[in-house]
Amino acid sequence: GLKLTAYACPAGVATVGWGNTSSVTMADVRAQKRITLEEAERLLADDLQTFERGVLRGCTVPPNQHQFDAFVSLAYNIGLGAFARSTALRRHNAGDFDAAAGAIEMWNKATVNGQRKVLRGLTRRRAAEKALYLS
Repeated sequence: GLKLTAYACPAGVATVGWGNTSSVTMADVRAQKRITLEEAERLLADDLQTFERGVLRGCTVPPNQHQFDAFVSLAYNIGLGAFARSTALRRHNAGDFDAAAGAIEMWNKATVNGQRKVLRGLTRRRAAEKALYLS
């Protein structure tokens, strides 16, 4: 969702807008930095271009639109490096789309207070990405 005031996500990452992490710091979180809706939209548009290119670079098997959209959402959340190393991408590129969709669900954990934990929000997000990928 959209948050116009900088915040720390459950994993402790400084975040603002529609999930942007590159333009905000923990100092911004402490200062409760605010951005406008227009700034949030611009940050999202800029981020999406980066993540769309990264997903296309990683896919040796061209994704259909739904697979692409699910992968952009996943990569936006876990980062392009993690996406490039992911089992989901490897299975997609092997042509095993059911296994790729299943592997999306593996990304439902975050480190919170030094402990790896399953997060309900990530579990919901991964289920939605899996359903989109398979649709």
